Amino acid sequence: MQKRPLGKTGEKLSLVGMGGIVVAGMSQEEANRIVSDAVDRGVNYFDVSPTYGNAEERLGPALEKHRARVFLACKTTERTKEGSARELETSLGHLRTDHVDLYQLHGLSSTEEVEKAFGPEGAMETFQAARQAGKVRFLGFSAHSVEAAQEALKRFAFDTVLFPFNFVCWHHGFGPQTLDTARQRGAGRLALKALARTAWPEDTKHKWSKCWYEPFDQWAEVELALRFTLSQDVTAALPPGEPELFRMALSVAEKFYPLSREEQGQLRETAKAIKPIFPQ
Repeated sequence: MQKRPLGKTGEKLSLVGMGGIVVAGMSQEEANRIVSDAVDRGVNYFDVSPTYGNAEERLGPALEKHRARVFLACKTTERTKEGSARELETSLGHLRTDHVDLYQLHGLSSTEEVEKAFGPEGAMETFQAARQAGKVRFLGFSAHSVEAAQEALKRFAFDTVLFPFNFVCWHHGFGPQTLDTARQRGAGRLALKALARTAWPEDTKHKWSKCWYEPFDQWAEVELALRFTLSQDVTAALPPGEPELFRMALSVAEKFYPLSREEQGQLRETAKAIKPIFPQ
């Protein structure tokens, strides 16, 4: 699988990474198999969070024999120094490693959250101390808010930004500004929600239990949606946590080629008729 440079880190990541939520709820044997298959197919980027059920407990043992060859990212939703320090130590234990390659503020949704993380006794004190101690190598954040992302990028020279770079949202004005600012700041760009279509209608029963949004799930639309994201100035994309959709994304990434002008126009028209999950 093709690999791309990650900002100024000197690292190169596979076009598609594996979100740890894929292995949440699996047996350890099943988790070992899907992780080993991903590594064999060229995936070297893995991302996990304590909020993904028992994903850390499954991913740690599954990655143990591959650890030296992969780039492991973790996150915290804690915004305080004490809470984030505690969560980092727990994650390191679950993941069976003495360090993670990238540690991220998870899911920044408002400028108030950014303020708290950067305030006295905030999480950023933990982040910088952990980097100095060798427990993390690079620092980043994920966000579902343009305003929060812009504020975080203004506050600190983050190594990476993990953001919803998705064709539906993009054509409704959500995404381009974050990509531009991250690029100007020299931060590596990582993509979330590439396969998101729209929010689930209320009380909808569906088979995608790990997706809080309705995903594109037919081959033709999965291919176009993921190729759109990978045709932007990003390093890699994290597909949904559903094993079936992750495998589809792997197949697209292995044969990736940029969108044509005609396909770009097609997606622009498609997006007009869809309500984005993150309206601007």
